[in-house]
Amino acid sequence: MKNPDISGLYAITPDMLDTAALINAIKQVLAGGVQLIQYRNKIAGQSLLREQAEQILQQCRTYGIPLIINDHLDIAIELDADGLHLGQDDISVSTARHQLGCDKIIGVSCYNRLDLAIRAQAEGADYVAFGAFFTSRTKLNTVTAPINLLCQAIPKITVPIVCIGGIDLSNAVTLIEQGCDAIAVSNSLFQANDIQSKTEQFSGLFKQ
Repeated sequence: MKNPDISGLYAITPDMLDTAALINAIKQVLAGGVQLIQYRNKIAGQSLLREQAEQILQQCRTYGIPLIINDHLDIAIELDADGLHLGQDDISVSTARHQLGCDKIIGVSCYNRLDLAIRAQAEGADYVAFGAFFTSRTKLNTVTAPINLLCQAIPKITVPIVCIGGIDLSNAVTLIEQGCDAIAVSNSLFQANDIQSKTEQFSGLFKQ
C-alpha cells in the first residue's frame, strides 16, 4: 500500500486482552468508514500483540484500510503492516524509515510542540500528531495542546496533521474547522453502544 491519503477518522484501538471482542469492534469501525487504524495495546504481552495485530491486519486488508502499529517496529516489519507510529521516546524517524522502507507510513506524536513537528517533517514523517486537545480517558497524564496550535502549525507543516486527545462528536468539528486533516479517536469509538454507527457519525463530519 503506497502512502495513502491520511485524512478523516483515524481509530486507535483500546487496551483489550479479549482478541475476539477487539476484532468484532475492528470489523464495526471498518464497516463504518474509518480511514486508518492504529493498533495500540499497552497491557498485552509480545505474543498477544503479534496475534492481535495479525488479525487486525487481515481485517484491514479486506477493506483496503492502512494499519499503523504503535511503537513496535519489530511487529510492523514482521507482519508487513502499513506503517508505524512513534512517540517521543521511540526510535528516530530516519531509523524507522531505514528499517521499514519508503513505502510505509510513519507518524510521530508531537504533543503540544510545533518544533517537534517541524523536525519530524524534516526527517521524513508522513504525518504529525498533536494533542491532547481535550481531556483524554485513554491516556492519563497527557500534555495539553491549545487549539490555536493548529493555526501556528498549518503554515509550517505540509504533511497531514492529526489531532488526538479526548475527541468526541461534540468537539471534533472545532478541530476540523481549524484545519486538521484527521482526528484520532479511541474511547468515544470503542466504548460506544453501536460502534459502526458512531464511526459513521465521525466520518460524516468530514463530508459536511
